[in-house]
Amino acid sequence: MRAIWKGAVSFGLVSIAVKLYSATEEKDIRFHQVHREDGGRIRYKRTCQICGEEVSYDDIAKGYDIGGGEMVILTDEDFADLPLASSRAIDVLEFVPAEQVDPILYNKAYFLEPEGTATKPYVLLRDALTDSERVAIVKVALRQREQLATLRVREGVLLLNTMLWPDEVRTPDFGFLGEDLKVRPPELAMASSLIDSMAGEFQPEVFTDDYRAALQEVIDAKVEGREVVAPEEVEEAPAAAVDLMAALKASVERARAARGEGEPAGRAAGGGGAGGGGAGEPTPITSARSAQKSAGTARKAPAKKAAEKETPAKEAGAAAKKAGGRKAADGQAGAPRGTAKKAQPAKKAAEKKAAKTPAKKAPRKTA
Repeated sequence: MRAIWKGAVSFGLVSIAVKLYSATEEKDIRFHQVHREDGGRIRYKRTCQICGEEVSYDDIAKGYDIGGGEMVILTDEDFADLPLASSRAIDVLEFVPAEQVDPILYNKAYFLEPEGTATKPYVLLRDALTDSERVAIVKVALRQREQLATLRVREGVLLLNTMLWPDEVRTPDFGFLGEDLKVRPPELAMASSLIDSMAGEFQPEVFTDDYRAALQEVIDAKVEGREVVAPEEVEEAPAAAVDLMAALKASVERARAARGEGEPAGRAAGGGGAGGGGAGEPTPITSARSAQKSAGTARKAPAKKAAEKETPAKEAGAAAKKAGGRKAADGQAGAPRGTAKKAQPAKKAAEKKAAKTPAKKAPRKTA
């Protein structure tokens, strides 16, 4: 990397000499404008609209349009006279919690490297920032412009993030902000379920620029003179949802299927609410499944009760049959054949009587 700026971090009465490096780089594939017929590069000439002559960089100044066709011309001397106290210094103004800085203000990022004997105070400021869990708000002048910035620690290095000034952030002014739109609780619960089903830990290295990779493949194929392999078709964006709840439910199911997950155990039992809520707050999906399960249980209940009613009668009949069998056996053992024949009708009568007699209920306990 090549340093683009040299200066010092002014930290109270401590001065830390540093070099500034660009911390990011764009990976876009760049093209030149060329003549379609012969591939020749297209060049632009800087010409004056008044005299029509080509103008070199040395003869170019900056002009401010004040309207009405009038222009105020500023030279390098005019810019040199402007007060830029932070032209070679990064002045620390205050230390604030990082969460108080709105990310919309961040612009560009730069690494700071200690220069010469400034390593020890550099490490001291780095460790102090880490322990305080705060970021430094600083001012710095880069490319003849004073900018607000933050100073924080990333991977053991001080990182300078230039920021936009507050008046450079636009205020959103859209019609729907004034409308009285109400979101129903079931819709909010389903949307929270969708967020839960798509939740994860952010790992930036797993994401890739598919368009850039496909474009590079086209370029490589052109260079090698081979046929370009057509990339896979991208799934079309879904149309606007007519039934919001149905679209949310389908989205939840698709997200879980993509992860190879079934219905979470906590939700299947009605124990987890949407968005990580407390127990007893099932989502609309689990409520519907619970209702189906309850209906199936209710259908099975009458058959079960009928079987319970038949059981005492069957047991009573079996007991009577067993008792009658024993008496008949005893009578046959010690009585003549005529007596044994008379015992059979008596046995059948006992069985019928036992079947008709209901099972005795246990007496209630009185207080």
